Amino acid sequence: MRTRTVAALATTALAAATALFATGTASADVSGGATAARPGPHVGASQVPAHAVTGYWQNFDNGATVQTLADVQDEYDIIAVAFAEATTTAGQVDFAVDPALGYSEDQFKKDVAAKQADGKSVILSVGGEKGAVSVSDDASADAFADSIVKLMDEYGFDGVDIDLENGLNATYMTKALKSIHDAKSDVVVTMAPQTVDMQSPENDYFKTALNIKDFLTVVNMQYYNSGSMNGCDGKVYSSGTVDFLTALACVQIKGGLDPSQVGLGTPASSNAAGSGYVEPGVVNDALDCLAKGEKCGSFTPDEKWPGIRGAMAWSTAWDAANGNSWSSTVGPHVHGMS
Repeated sequence: MRTRTVAALATTALAAATALFATGTASADVSGGATAARPGPHVGASQVPAHAVTGYWQNFDNGATVQTLADVQDEYDIIAVAFAEATTTAGQVDFAVDPALGYSEDQFKKDVAAKQADGKSVILSVGGEKGAVSVSDDASADAFADSIVKLMDEYGFDGVDIDLENGLNATYMTKALKSIHDAKSDVVVTMAPQTVDMQSPENDYFKTALNIKDFLTVVNMQYYNSGSMNGCDGKVYSSGTVDFLTALACVQIKGGLDPSQVGLGTPASSNAAGSGYVEPGVVNDALDCLAKGEKCGSFTPDEKWPGIRGAMAWSTAWDAANGNSWSSTVGPHVHGMS
């Protein structure tokens, strides 16, 4: 996640978005393959709270607070382990705890189980800024699905997060995710697209989210490291504002996602991203605007979405480095939503 900057959306995308919101919502479907049934995850999507907080746990040291999973603040309901790594086989991913953290594989697995015992979901994130994983044909889709299921079985992960920042193929990523769901029926599936990826349902990322809408847990779009983007009203909004959060969340809901599948992904501190940081209180204001029509900026949605899922932080380590300001402010607010 996390240094890439996205240019402003092109005029053609604005036209597509305008046409969408003039005619209603869109949806798509691409069928996927199945694999043999296996036991479900330890916690699973059915146990994720209606209003949930997601945080990324860093399996590397980049200057933020180095944490074990046990150190992750209790406000986080979904902990996304960042990241799985590509192998030499197309589509296949693997995972190992970074030895530089001084954290053993055995203790990591025990900590996964302990978090799950506390009702948390621990999932494996695929991608990141440098994570080049290509799922572009049947073979790579099968390899991706099989490797994710294997890692879920090995480490006890409850699901997978798709954080591919170099594009994806909707047809084959859909197939892969449906195969994972066939194998693990209560799998937690989250996505963390960049803002440009969710401007139109014709984009492959957005299309993939709609394709798996029947089991997608949440899309926590990255509202940072972004240029200005179009809101659902066709106006252009700059990052780092409450309007950027609300108007772009509106794009996703008007585009076909259920409000419960939309979360606000923000940096946990000003050091966590190159741009787009907002104070935690602004995240709360944006959630209130979307849920209740209150505390909005210049943009106010024409509907209220009390089921809006919640928020995401990059990362739990940067949150800890900033005195846990993000989670201690946003967490109780999200969990207090009704």
